[in-house]
Amino acid sequence: MSIISLLFFITLQITTTYSTSTPQTNNLNPAELQQKYYNPKLPPRVFTTSNKYEGSSELVHLRYHMGPVLSSPININIIWYGKWTPPQKLLIKDFILSISATHRESASPSVSEWWRTVTLYADQTNSNVSRSVLVSGEYVDHLYSQGTHLTRLTIQQVIANAVKSAPFQVNHKNGIYLILTSSDVTMQDFCRAVCGFHYFTFPSMVGYTLPYAWVGNSGKQCPEVCAYPFAVPGYMGKGGPGALVPPNGDIGVDGMISVIGHELAELASNPLVNAWYAGEDPTAPTEIGDLCEGLYGTGGGGGYIGQVMKDRVGRTFNLNGRRARKFMVQWLWSPVLKACAGPNALD
Repeated sequence: MSIISLLFFITLQITTTYSTSTPQTNNLNPAELQQKYYNPKLPPRVFTTSNKYEGSSELVHLRYHMGPVLSSPININIIWYGKWTPPQKLLIKDFILSISATHRESASPSVSEWWRTVTLYADQTNSNVSRSVLVSGEYVDHLYSQGTHLTRLTIQQVIANAVKSAPFQVNHKNGIYLILTSSDVTMQDFCRAVCGFHYFTFPSMVGYTLPYAWVGNSGKQCPEVCAYPFAVPGYMGKGGPGALVPPNGDIGVDGMISVIGHELAELASNPLVNAWYAGEDPTAPTEIGDLCEGLYGTGGGGGYIGQVMKDRVGRTFNLNGRRARKFMVQWLWSPVLKACAGPNALD
């Protein structure tokens, strides 16, 4: 996940002039809209007569490069690196398990509806990304086996230790690893160039080629970058809409949720970095999450996150999950719409 586009997005929050505009209602009555939808300074429609702002473009050449996607049920092995509280772990697992939740378990717009965009991606055998996502194992590295500063190489050693020590099985076809580092752990390029990333392990280090993703808790290091819009840079002052209230009261972990969603979507559609991405350089691909970074709702773009929802106590969100959880998760690029898409769209 690149920070370059995110920093550009935050800068635009300062330089863009905003005005309040009446949002589209999508068959909601005015009372429902007033209670539920939050519209932080919708920008004026000055560049186009289209109702869509969300990154739609015929210039985006997202192409398939003949590699596999995660078409079998996706088994996620979580590695908790550092100090994590039980509520933090439960919140993250509730998000992951919400991906496969039924409509009875979570109201619309839901996390499972959001994942449907990912399932539109298929490989050369016409097998689509799986709708089934499970937490199949957990490993706790609370002793910081590789220290409190990690690199892209030492993160592979963390995985190697987990593979050797943990009860979860090595699964080459549909097993992936999700390494989550606590707020006191620094990572190479964290906060400067990345908020999370995904890749695959080297057999020379781990013994196997296994897709993995890493996401860090930015709560104490750079929440204004990696947990935006729940924290904003000090230089923004009063030039933007201000920080939004996180849906679960934890700026660091609520910010991680969107990054985890971003990385899981890209890992599922491009697990070995040879499937779905834009650009010609596989070492720096532009993937389905990168194309929609910073967009959370209808009208998003040009430095505006889009229309999201707000509950009665002011917490902002755009997706519902299992056990009545609420989350704020960025949109993803749809190969059908050729635009960023999410289930909370109002147009």
